[in-house]
Amino acid sequence: MVARPRPDRLELLKAARRVADLASTQGVPATYHVRRSTYEHAGALLADAVLQAGLSYRSVVMPRVGRILKEFPDADRVSALICLVKKGSTAHLLHWQHSTKVERFEHLVVFLHRAKVDTTEDIRAALKSAAFCADLQSLNGVGPKTIDYMACLVGIESIAVDRHIRTFAARAGVNNRDYEFLKNAFCFAADLLSISRREFDAWVWSREARHQAPQLTFVF
Repeated sequence: MVARPRPDRLELLKAARRVADLASTQGVPATYHVRRSTYEHAGALLADAVLQAGLSYRSVVMPRVGRILKEFPDADRVSALICLVKKGSTAHLLHWQHSTKVERFEHLVVFLHRAKVDTTEDIRAALKSAAFCADLQSLNGVGPKTIDYMACLVGIESIAVDRHIRTFAARAGVNNRDYEFLKNAFCFAADLLSISRREFDAWVWSREARHQAPQLTFVF
């Protein structure tokens, strides 16, 4: 991977302040009491990470993740998921037939299995390794947003720069669209507000999701 130039620190701090100031006017931290949960079930974690891109979280992703937790309690380790993949049961597990996300889930499971990453605790530890994250992004469809999203889901303090983060940044007057710049700006903004970074990520997502038109929902 080609190293990106480091952003100007002054520009970054100014952006963080703008984000923090806007958040303060919107009720954070005074009205923010949500505590973002973490996954201890590898199947649910990976399903969430793979399905969420481009789909309605509340109407498409959440019900499927809930079903996995309820109907597949033993699919909580990568070693169990690899067995389902080998049996050709991935589509049934995900309750999803479109090949792109099914294959992406399977490739992710195989990658983790080969890396000897089994539990969510293993995933949490692995995601703290820059080398592991760089290798993980070699998979088709896995980019920095997926990495940061998974990190948030296992309890690592991070920001996943999605369309909601970008919209909030634009509202705050931050025009730099670079992924790493926005990630760092929002991380620093959370620090300025004395808020957990992953919970700030969740707060921005919830706020923007309420203000934007519903996503197009696909059901297969």
